[in-house]
Amino acid sequence: MHVGYEASFQSDGHLPDDEFVRRAMDYCLRAESLGFDSIWLTEHHFSDYGLIGDPLQALSYLAGRTERVRLGTAVLVLPWHDPVRVAEQVLLADHLSGGRIVPGIGRGLSKSEYEGMRVPIEQSRAIFQEHAELLLGALEDGMVAGGERIAQPARELRPRPLKSFRGRVLSASVSPASAPLMAKLGVGLMFVIVKPVELMRVDLENYRTAWREEHGADDVPPQPTLSAVVVVDESADRAHHVAMKYERSSHRIAVDHYGMADPDFGDVPGYEYYRRMRTTTAPVVTNPPATVIHGTPQQVLERLYEYKRHLDMQALLTIFHGLPFEDGERSLRCFVDRCLPELRSWPAQPTF
Repeated sequence: MHVGYEASFQSDGHLPDDEFVRRAMDYCLRAESLGFDSIWLTEHHFSDYGLIGDPLQALSYLAGRTERVRLGTAVLVLPWHDPVRVAEQVLLADHLSGGRIVPGIGRGLSKSEYEGMRVPIEQSRAIFQEHAELLLGALEDGMVAGGERIAQPARELRPRPLKSFRGRVLSASVSPASAPLMAKLGVGLMFVIVKPVELMRVDLENYRTAWREEHGADDVPPQPTLSAVVVVDESADRAHHVAMKYERSSHRIAVDHYGMADPDFGDVPGYEYYRRMRTTTAPVVTNPPATVIHGTPQQVLERLYEYKRHLDMQALLTIFHGLPFEDGERSLRCFVDRCLPELRSWPAQPTF
């Protein structure tokens, strides 16, 4: 199974931005030598929730500092960008990296980010679908044209595609409505752990059904990818303590960033599914949430095997960011030594 290193660049505000970015990027640069198969960067704007506003720019830097690892976005929020410029940036980065770019795409959730990017969030689903269709076409044949909203004149992009992107474009999937759309677009699913794995399995089955209807019974859909926060330690108690620390800090930042405490959170058309996530800024947390994979190496492997059993994923993207660097370093080292070799031995058919 493919195992990647995902860097959210989530800051707790305790370090100056220059020092935080430098230290976080140093972790990314170590991922290849530690044995990871890929490096993934998120896109966020205007808050401590994520300090990478341009993941493709940062991946181009990493392309020049690495040789083997795939380089992915987790995710690039398409409604905030001109799809022609995104296609050009992806194609150039793919050439610079020798064909190692894996674009992950999504439509985002934060109303504050949409307002800051001057894009109406109410139109996000329609904009995402149009931009995705233009982007996916451009990545395959190097041509852009059409679109009901942007009416793009026909143009050829340069440099032309280095090789096909079929099988190496993923899309984040949270709401049940997302999976059938991603199947129609012909992209792989990227799950994040925000609901029970049994419900994720339902989304996966709906995705596979929609894929067969759209592409034919003989066209096999790619196995999904799972993105997960991991806290692993030889001491179960210490892993529990660190997971609690992560949850408190991350929850506070996420609630503020996404406006989860706002009375209208989840009321925007197209985002009704997220209404159940509406919460307060100061929750009482008594146990680490199910969203954090935590415990001893054996406990972490057992938990991940449950996801493998239900989802049969081709790749796992591990997140150690959001923790204080010292905690993240200890967890990362333990994971690499005790979990990574086992995970890489699990059967899968990676498409990127």
